[in-house]
Amino acid sequence: MALFTRSATLNKHLYHRFYFQPFRTFVDARVKWVRDAYLDFAVEKEKNLKQIITLKNLIISQPSKTIPLSVASVHKTLFNLPTTASNFFQKYPSIFEIFQSSKPYPLPHVKLTSQALTVHNEESKILHSTRYHKDVAERLAKLLMLTRAKKLPLDIIDLIRYDLGLPHDFILTLLPEFPEYFQICNMGKNSLGSEVFGLELVSWKDYLATSVLQENCGTNTRTPIKFPINLPKGFDYEKKVRIWVHEWQKLPYISPYEDAFFLSPNSDQAEKWTVAVLHELMHLLVSKKTEKENLLALGDYLGFGTRFKKALIHHPGIFYVSNKIRTQTVVLREAYKKDILAERHLLMGMRYRYLHLMNQNVKVKRNYGVHVNGINKHMGSAPKGG
Repeated sequence: MALFTRSATLNKHLYHRFYFQPFRTFVDARVKWVRDAYLDFAVEKEKNLKQIITLKNLIISQPSKTIPLSVASVHKTLFNLPTTASNFFQKYPSIFEIFQSSKPYPLPHVKLTSQALTVHNEESKILHSTRYHKDVAERLAKLLMLTRAKKLPLDIIDLIRYDLGLPHDFILTLLPEFPEYFQICNMGKNSLGSEVFGLELVSWKDYLATSVLQENCGTNTRTPIKFPINLPKGFDYEKKVRIWVHEWQKLPYISPYEDAFFLSPNSDQAEKWTVAVLHELMHLLVSKKTEKENLLALGDYLGFGTRFKKALIHHPGIFYVSNKIRTQTVVLREAYKKDILAERHLLMGMRYRYLHLMNQNVKVKRNYGVHVNGINKHMGSAPKGG
């Protein structure tokens, strides 16, 4: 059964308004993919940023504010490191410092540099601010409002936790502040017989049930609301696709917070609603981008099946799919001016500070030997960050 819905019972007016719309399907034409160098760069410049922040949070969570190098080495796959842990830390000498511990055993450890600690402390002030907590709580609530049962498994939320800007320990630090919004719930057992826990919205919030597109265009949906389309230079649709898009934009806009699963899934009206849901989801993310596989997994859980994937293919002027950094990343075109976010979220401002540190060509002198993988290595000048 589809797990996607809205806040209230579908009213007859909405049903009759859309159910008898003329049935149209996407034109039989291939929409080509064209590279966008600016958006590719927007994705590529954040290569390894998520891993760095994950490792930074792990280090700072320890009482000693350090971790043994062996910990990161053993869990290389868990941290999704592109190289060995030792090489990864050495690549970013402005963020990480490898040093030789003396107690209780002389083993190589990793700590943050003073520069990274400064950025972390400033970031912590934002993450613990009332303003930030209210912002992230409302975006998380809106995500749950896009679901049928007003709940999502925690593992699904975890797929986009970083992109939502949720604190890594949000269950302990954020949720208790908003008992009127959230509660942890049991969602039954998975195929392996293990209990599945989820996050549930306590009650529907009417004041949040307005999409970004409605806010920008006015909430009167009796007139068609068109999606912003930004095609890269040198790209244009085939004539019959251009005509189809023009007519498709004229179709009524159904809010992503309404349930329009009654529409035929192959109709153009259903596709416009699917794009509305996908568009709103992308706007909930602090960087307005996320890995394609995570987005498709979320869409599959919401009950859309392959419809998210088709929407990404049919509408390259709304969504761009980049093939950079060892994966595919979906980017919301309208959110970017060239490779820069048009409106920068507070958290993204801090992430760009980490990017600045990552790209600093700092040479750090090492005057000790480090025992790595059974080999004594003298740590001279660290390699340049990149």
